[in-house]
Amino acid sequence: MQGREGDTPASEGGTATGTDVEGTGAPAPHHPAGDEGERAPGTRHVPVMLRRCLDLLAPALSTPSATPPVVVDCTLGLGGHSEALLTEFPGARLIGLDRDKEALRLAGERLARFGDRVTLVHAVYDELPEVLARLGTPRVAGVLFDLGVSSMQLDEADRGFAYAQDAPLDMRMDQTTGISAAEVLNTYPPGELVRLLRAYGEEKQAKRIVSAVVREREKEPFTRSARLVEVIRAALPQAAKRTGGNPAKRTFQALRIEVNGELSVLERAVPAAVAALAVGGRIAVLSYHSLEDRLVKQVLAAGATTTAPPGLPVVPERYQPRLRLLTRGAELPTEAEVAENRRAAPARLRGAERIREDDAG
Repeated sequence: MQGREGDTPASEGGTATGTDVEGTGAPAPHHPAGDEGERAPGTRHVPVMLRRCLDLLAPALSTPSATPPVVVDCTLGLGGHSEALLTEFPGARLIGLDRDKEALRLAGERLARFGDRVTLVHAVYDELPEVLARLGTPRVAGVLFDLGVSSMQLDEADRGFAYAQDAPLDMRMDQTTGISAAEVLNTYPPGELVRLLRAYGEEKQAKRIVSAVVREREKEPFTRSARLVEVIRAALPQAAKRTGGNPAKRTFQALRIEVNGELSVLERAVPAAVAALAVGGRIAVLSYHSLEDRLVKQVLAAGATTTAPPGLPVVPERYQPRLRLLTRGAELPTEAEVAENRRAAPARLRGAERIREDDAG
């Protein structure tokens, strides 16, 4: 999820190893639990579909080998999935990527007890090939993506991701670079805003909402999320407000995807992750809306399909699939998990195993 920020290196790719954070060589600072903005990470983060993710990756991470298997958590967040991976597979090493420096700091605290088994990197996940090259790890045994906005980002009031509370309209996952949601709203031409809401938010009322936004931004630029929610509510017909939850959610999704370039980055990141897998390596991807899931499905399905011209009596090795799908379609969270963690409700999980090297590899 990277947008304009994803098109450039994230803070020169700062790296942290073990208990170090952002390559400073200093231990991550301790922040006591209790304060809303500084709660201990384990108290506010429930990893989605955790058991199923572990099961999908297990064969690749538990097979005995001469060197420790490496698993990459491309969306580290608060480190919930990573902590479980390191605990479940004590022989594995982990590389964790995140564009959010605060997430890296908190995850560093959470994972400090695993010592040098952990390497944390400030990077956007489409930078995976560069990160692995820099670390001298061209092939890995497992890759995990947990897409979408993290629990921390939703819970931090000053980030502007949540439409249920007033906050600055920022929505940048890396607040050190890129343009904010407010800048998108205040500067994009009306036609471009309509396109964004339709393409990224699947918003049927895009024209109504954009017309209202343009009128209001001429009076005063948008700076706060509550005002945008009010404008959206006022712009929509009653029928549109009676279904589908909060009427602002699709607009907020579209702005977040644009600000962070999520789909363009994902288009690069998933093929790069597949290319980084060793034979026998596995990938698991958690998506949270149809646009993400469709893209993931296309990449994995293409890898699991023969590229042979039609009509060949025998398919040569070079045309054989590179991947074997591990999930039948997209797997959904159980009712029990959704009851425990409402943020799991839209999750869709897909997995695949690398079964053949590329022709050149």
